[in-house]
Amino acid sequence: MSIRKSSLLFPRTTGWVGASALGASLLASTAIPALADEALADLVETVQPSVVTILAEQKTAPTPAQGQEFNFEGHPFGEFFKRFGGPEGFNMPDRGPGQGLGSGFVLDQDGYIVTNHHVVDNASTVTVRLNDDREFEAEIVGTDPLTDIAILKIDAGETLPAVKLGDSDEIRVGEDVVAIGNPFGLSSTVTTGIVSAKGRNISEGPYAEFIQTDAAINKGNSGGPLFNMDGEVIGVNSAIYSPSGGSVGLGFAVTSNIVDYIAADLRDDGEVSRGWLGVSIQNVSPQLAAAMGIDTASGALVSDVVPGSPADGILQQGDVIVSFNDEAVGTSSDLPILVGTTKVGTDSTITVLRNGQEERLNLTIGKHQSAEAAPNAVAEDKLADSALGVTVAPLTEAARAEMGVAETVDGVVVTNLKPDSPAAKAGLQRGDVIVRIGNQDTLTPDALQTALDSEKTDPALMLINRGGNQIFVAVEIA
Repeated sequence: MSIRKSSLLFPRTTGWVGASALGASLLASTAIPALADEALADLVETVQPSVVTILAEQKTAPTPAQGQEFNFEGHPFGEFFKRFGGPEGFNMPDRGPGQGLGSGFVLDQDGYIVTNHHVVDNASTVTVRLNDDREFEAEIVGTDPLTDIAILKIDAGETLPAVKLGDSDEIRVGEDVVAIGNPFGLSSTVTTGIVSAKGRNISEGPYAEFIQTDAAINKGNSGGPLFNMDGEVIGVNSAIYSPSGGSVGLGFAVTSNIVDYIAADLRDDGEVSRGWLGVSIQNVSPQLAAAMGIDTASGALVSDVVPGSPADGILQQGDVIVSFNDEAVGTSSDLPILVGTTKVGTDSTITVLRNGQEERLNLTIGKHQSAEAAPNAVAEDKLADSALGVTVAPLTEAARAEMGVAETVDGVVVTNLKPDSPAAKAGLQRGDVIVRIGNQDTLTPDALQTALDSEKTDPALMLINRGGNQIFVAVEIA
């Protein structure tokens, strides 16, 4: 970390004294920070010409009525912004057209530009202003809302100075970083900081991973580059935590390795083709690990397998995926990124824990497809179970139709549960369908009771279906 002489102050009894009071020996040491400052200035001088300003003419959008909150639904970081406030470069829709301001950088000399999806979203025209103040209308090659990345193309009539994407996996927490952008319209503003954390997940979709930094990032920095000390882009600044709307030292940048994959795919055909396994997954909690008899609470637990998917017939409910193509899967959030950035048709190897034993499985990655969750409802009460503290009912055809439960799902429906009961503590809800306890299916209320009576593991591993999604829970039954 560089320390400038003007800020080198030390306390004494009645106040503060400058570094000059400490003697010549300490002053001599300031030569090292001076060299570091010079290296930083050289880095900025090299990469600054590649950083651009993005001006997005926004289409007309309705303004919320007085007293109403803006609807963030559909925005890639909507829930995050609702909790923490809008990011830099985010513009609240006005009654008429407005101009969004953001940043970007030249990806290659042919005029391809990287910025954020939310900077150019809903834009009628996009203009790129280069570091020398020349402006060019840009074509939106493609955008990916799920990672908040957009690729633009301009024709400057000449080659442009481009930056290099670094390997975001190699950067370490504590390393110095530099952000360059246009906060509040102040073009080519440089701020410095460190990598505060890696692998951040801000709960806005499964395919984006973030580097956290304390380099000052404000409105207008969106889409701009975060550089390492080699002058390589290791992230695209995308969001901030900001109760006030200004920087409080909590900025988030999409990792360069994800940007590299997304940019290549968008340049190819304007769309992102994500790899797909066809499984529902969840984290392995300590309680689930105990119920399954495994040593560590890590990996991605397979709670459901989509029929006809690449995983069908290969992966099973209850498998714990611990690696994908020899990349470790520490939590369930790791797997979608690894699979999503794998090309469709790639032969892949998955290591799982199955019945406590490690197995290596091979499958071919498919193309991602979305599925809609089924709605939930409450069925008619039929039978109470005191061990779990729930009331359950058979999954009749009428109940199945009312709740929208698929024909492939069988079990009993939770119609009510007692507060502080084992079921409530495990997170069960009214409308959940209890599919299995341990290795025993629970097709009827009597089958549920039989499974509970014979279950020897405590907590017990229970499979439920909620809104069309299969989920494992660990339930105390003693």
